[in-house]
Amino acid sequence: MVGGKLKDIKETASDAVEIMREIGTPGVQETFDQIREIAIIGKEIMEVMQTPEWQKNLENIQLISQNFKQASERMERTTKELKETGIIDDTKALIQIAKERIGSFGNGKEGKNGQSITGQDLRELTTAVKEMFESIRDLSREIKVTITESRESGIIHNVKQTESTIRESFSDLR
Repeated sequence: MVGGKLKDIKETASDAVEIMREIGTPGVQETFDQIREIAIIGKEIMEVMQTPEWQKNLENIQLISQNFKQASERMERTTKELKETGIIDDTKALIQIAKERIGSFGNGKEGKNGQSITGQDLRELTTAVKEMFESIRDLSREIKVTITESRESGIIHNVKQTESTIRESFSDLR
């Protein structure tokens, strides 16, 4: 029994010596050096992430995300409202009519009903073009309002500030 324990101790000591030899090899030492470098970089990153500037960036990123979501929702609502009012479909139809009328006028061709263009056709065309421009103007106003709201909520400023701070942080890490 004592001999068995001595044998176990001897084998354990032999294994420990072998492990120590392996640890001393250049390949293992190189791996340890790489692990140490990664740990140092990780520690520096964690320290940077604890700074007030970094925390402010995280808050800005969250605000930007919320503002983009709100802007997206407003654009979706605007698009939906424009579709519901029929402005987009009307504009498409007016453009198509204008193309047909202008094409038949320039080529001396007859219109859809086999008739040539009359003064009434030109008045209708003028009215259709006016309505089209009014629709485009309304759409433009809606887009301007959305952009103004985005500016007022600070989306653009927050994005620029966050980008600048992140670049500085990564530059400092390098």
